[in-house]
Amino acid sequence: MRTAIGVFAPLITLLLIDRLDLVVFAVFGAFAGVYGRVDGYWNRLRMQTRSGILLLGVITAALLASHYWIAHDQPEIKQWQIVGATTLVAGICSVLAGFMRLRPAGSLFHIFAFAAIASISQPAPIWQGLLVAVLTMLLALAIGAVGALGQWSSLWKRTPLPPLSDNVRAAIWWEGLFYILAAGIAGAVANIVGSQLEAGHNYWAMVAAVVPLVGHTTKLRLHRGIHRVLGTLVGLSLVALLIVLNPPLWLLLVLIGFFQFMTEMLVMRNYFLAQIFVTPLALVGVSVAAGLSTNLLYDRMVETVIGSVVGICGVLLGSWFGGIIRRRAGIDPPNQN
Repeated sequence: MRTAIGVFAPLITLLLIDRLDLVVFAVFGAFAGVYGRVDGYWNRLRMQTRSGILLLGVITAALLASHYWIAHDQPEIKQWQIVGATTLVAGICSVLAGFMRLRPAGSLFHIFAFAAIASISQPAPIWQGLLVAVLTMLLALAIGAVGALGQWSSLWKRTPLPPLSDNVRAAIWWEGLFYILAAGIAGAVANIVGSQLEAGHNYWAMVAAVVPLVGHTTKLRLHRGIHRVLGTLVGLSLVALLIVLNPPLWLLLVLIGFFQFMTEMLVMRNYFLAQIFVTPLALVGVSVAAGLSTNLLYDRMVETVIGSVVGICGVLLGSWFGGIIRRRAGIDPPNQN
C-alpha cells in the first residue's frame, strides 16, 4: 500500500495540473518507496533516505546528459552514448548500493531511471524534473514514517549496522564488475542485433541482463532470468489489452498504482508472477504521456530476451569462475569425475 500510494498520488497530481511530461520523474522518484521493506521506522527512514539520495543523483546525471551531452539528432551515436553511460551507472550504483546496504540490492532501478530519462528527446527543464522527483521521494519517506504517529518513541529505535567484512567488501566490488559486464554487453548486443531486428529501447536489454545477478545461489539466479522472459511474455498480454481498450488517462494512472501494489506483493514470493505486473508498470509508466503503441510490445520482448540471455550467460560464467577460485583456495574439493 505504501508503494502504491507513493506512485499514484503524484501521478494524479500531475494529471490535474496537465503536466504528464513529468510523469517519468514521479515514477522514478517513487522508487524510494520500494526500499521501505525494513523493520523499524528509523531503519526504514535511513534506508529510504539513502536510496533517495542515490536515485536523485542518477536522475540529475540523466537530465544533465539528456540536455547537454546526448546527441538526440544522431540516433546511432545517441544509442551508443546511452549504452556507455548506463554501463557506468550500472557498475557505480551497484557498488554504492552495496556499501550503503540498500535492499533490494544492485542497480536495476538506477539503470532503468538513467537510461529512460537520458533517452528523452525533449526533456523537461532540469529544475522541474528534479522538483517532481524530490517531492515524490519526500512523499515516500512521509508515507513510510506515518505508522509512527502516536508512537514516536518507536521512531528513534535504530538497529546499528555491523561493519562490512573484507569478504563482503570484495564481493561488492566483484558484483559491480559483473553489473558492468552484463549491462554493457547486453546494451552492445541490443544495439547491434536489436537494430537488425528493428527493435528500440536498448536499455530494456540492459535492465533484463542484471536481473539474474541478484540471488543467493546460481539456481535462483537462473530462475530469475527465465522468469523475466516468461513473466514479460504474459505481462505483454495485459499491455495489449490496455491498447485495445484504450482507457482514459486517469484510469491508466490508477492502474500504475495497482501494478506497483501487485509487484510489491509478489516480488519476494514469485518473480514470474511479479514480472507479469512489472511489464505493464514499466511500459505504461514511461509512455503514458506519449501513449501506448504495439511497437512497445515487440521492443519489450526482443530486448528482454537479449538481456536475459546475456545475464544467464554471465551467471554461468561467474559460477564457473567462482568455482575455480574456491578450489584454488581449498574451499571446495576438486572434482573427482
